[in-house]
Amino acid sequence: MLMNTASATGQAQLKHGNRMAIIRQLRVQPGQSRVELAQALDLTKSTVSALTRELIDEGWLLEREVLVTGDIGRRPTPLFIDPTRLLLLGTQVGIGHVRVVLTSLTGEVLAAQNAQYDTGQDVEACIQLLKRTLLATTRLCQTTQRIIGIGVGLPGGVDQARDQLVFAPHVNWHHVPFGALLRQALHGTPLAGVAVFLQNDADVAALGETEFNPTPQADPLLLVLVGEGVGAGLVVGGRLLTGVRGLAGEVGHMVLQVDGPRCSCGRRGCAEALIGSRALLQPGKTPAPAAVAQAGQYLGVLLQNLSAAYDPGCIVLGGPAMALGDALLTPVRDTLAEYAQAAGLPEPALRVARFGADAIAVGAAALAGYRLTQPTLA
Repeated sequence: MLMNTASATGQAQLKHGNRMAIIRQLRVQPGQSRVELAQALDLTKSTVSALTRELIDEGWLLEREVLVTGDIGRRPTPLFIDPTRLLLLGTQVGIGHVRVVLTSLTGEVLAAQNAQYDTGQDVEACIQLLKRTLLATTRLCQTTQRIIGIGVGLPGGVDQARDQLVFAPHVNWHHVPFGALLRQALHGTPLAGVAVFLQNDADVAALGETEFNPTPQADPLLLVLVGEGVGAGLVVGGRLLTGVRGLAGEVGHMVLQVDGPRCSCGRRGCAEALIGSRALLQPGKTPAPAAVAQAGQYLGVLLQNLSAAYDPGCIVLGGPAMALGDALLTPVRDTLAEYAQAAGLPEPALRVARFGADAIAVGAAALAGYRLTQPTLA
């Protein structure tokens, strides 16, 4: 009996893996036929046919009509991710605010809600606000739609093995079982039982760029968020690099200037103190052009160091600092170009985050899709 149970479990896992492999293949190469999927995934045509039939029935996939070209013979039917029936919720837990977006499996933002919280309150108050905002967004769904995952982007390191926020310095949260608290808050609501996934805000923003806009030229993809703090997310070969304790990407505390200004972490000359200072980005105030230019130069230095370490296919910049526009980005590009020319190397590809101010919230939705379709990956 034990052997039969183990065998059944293995077969179920294999089937699930094959189903999700089809989903991920069509995410990267939409419009493939069943025959093309079988060849790409090394599966039998009958297996692919059976699995795609299930995935269509469940709302993961859809078929589209083939354009008539005049060719003789039956043309294979292209398959696509269905953007209408299964949905994701993505949440940005920022410094004093939360933003929730409702997205399709392919990243289209269908609805959004914002709310403010007092950073002096405890984390449970923030979670209750988040619960209300999630439910308000959920009520915007149509009756034919179903939410299958909730992603949360948090302003600090996340230990996925323990399902907890390790430390969020700007709100002073330490070792918070955020996932368990949110699931408990959602108990008895329409979102009870929906899978919840946590990750650092820069990490989810990086996933948003790769999951919802996959291009081979952007591998590895390095995303750097610049706001009150500075953080980075790195995706290599479709996998998010999180580190042993979930603290990979804390680049805001790389020292760029010996004996520089004091950082929130207690050290001097960190990237956060030189680039992501609250004074530089304070709402309602126009920062001095010289200060913005200097911050851009230091950001260029940081990106040069990260480029040397990871050799990314693409560097993406996001966060509130992008509102400064070319005043910040021009010195960034100039600094990167200067270092590249000195070394006789091409400049790294650099662009601004595709989802702009929604990079974290949409990225959190991408995290949910990523974990649901690759459940064995970190």
